Amino acid sequence: MKIFQYPSDEAEKRVLDTIDRGLGFSREDHDNVQAYLDDVKKRGDQALVEYTNKFDSKAVTPDSLKVTEEEFDQAMDLMEPEFIKALDRAVEQLTTYHTRQKENSWIDTPRNGVMVGQMVNPVQAAGIYAPGAKGGKTPLVSSVLMGGIPARVAGVESICLMTPPMADGRINPHILAAARKVGIDSVFKAGSAWAIGALAYGTEQVPRVDVIVGPGNIYVTLAKKIVSGTVGIDMIAGPSEILIIADKNANPEFVAADLLSQAEHDVLASSILVTDSEELARSTVAALDTQLANLSRKDIAKESIENFGSVMVVPDIETGIELSNRLAPEHLEIIVDAPFDYIDRIRNAGAIFMGHYTPEPMGDYIAGPNHVLPTAGTARFSSALSVEHFTKKTSLIRYSEAAFKKEADDVICLAMTEGLDAHANSVKVRK
Repeated sequence: MKIFQYPSDEAEKRVLDTIDRGLGFSREDHDNVQAYLDDVKKRGDQALVEYTNKFDSKAVTPDSLKVTEEEFDQAMDLMEPEFIKALDRAVEQLTTYHTRQKENSWIDTPRNGVMVGQMVNPVQAAGIYAPGAKGGKTPLVSSVLMGGIPARVAGVESICLMTPPMADGRINPHILAAARKVGIDSVFKAGSAWAIGALAYGTEQVPRVDVIVGPGNIYVTLAKKIVSGTVGIDMIAGPSEILIIADKNANPEFVAADLLSQAEHDVLASSILVTDSEELARSTVAALDTQLANLSRKDIAKESIENFGSVMVVPDIETGIELSNRLAPEHLEIIVDAPFDYIDRIRNAGAIFMGHYTPEPMGDYIAGPNHVLPTAGTARFSSALSVEHFTKKTSLIRYSEAAFKKEADDVICLAMTEGLDAHANSVKVRK
């Protein structure tokens, strides 16, 4: 990992390269995904099973597309006690956190004879996507929790999970155990763009949903982008990223480990240390090289670090905060003795992890907040997946006759200014 002095021309180029790795999609990818979506919309289950047979498992048939209760029971019987213990802790703590996010409907009477308000209701149906991850051999249980729990807390009536099957046509039992603990209603053995199409348009077996959430590869991400508007989505997510602001008191072993925790995700992942300590910069690079050699995904992490990893040595922490706000990282760690001294100046970040013993993976699994976070600088204007993604708000308005007459002339004036005679007349006929 290279050390840069920031600000400098060389450091600026590295920053721009990191920003520009972005969320671009090729025309070929777009055309392929559109074809999959159109086919699923037209042929339903038949297309869904054909693509699943071609890319994931030849064992899936129309009759076995949906996970049965027997499969759920078998999965639960296979669970290790330590996994159930960890799963129960995660479900409890995520549920507690997301329950705090619930909004209530409200009514107000701001003027005599006028009532305004807002009704908050959950969507009727939601679709959760969980990636297959090495053919189902490394089950992304956390994706099930992070998508399903806020939907359930919101009060969504029907929650459907789509996830690719293993080669033998089964879903990894840990995924099914998580789905049962969360209270997901149905699970289907399909992944990639065709799974997103099934959720967006519905098939003979897969229910059409109102909102689709969850991470995935470029085809999943592009499919969500295309169907956005037909259904709601959480966000268009790019490669993972972490930025760490640390001072001389930070432990370089901790810092290196945290940088690698995101670098192992993807060759496009971004891992950046921002520090005012030259000594910490050098020590972290040395620790990172040592730890990298022992990782099972060291090839991915190494390429990520080489292309988009960096150490930015800044003159002071304030300059580091300015750089962080500019990059708007998905994950921001502040590894200093008094992190609360700085958080009021952080404007752009998906999630902030504070102190020496709050590594990003705590948030990935059990801390409580959602780990589906804005990436590629979109934390400038968007937020983590939350209960709000599964609700919609309806405005309420009521006027008495007296209140109507008091404000009618102003409405007529504004409507006539816009040249909307019929709008004005709707008010005039009541005067």
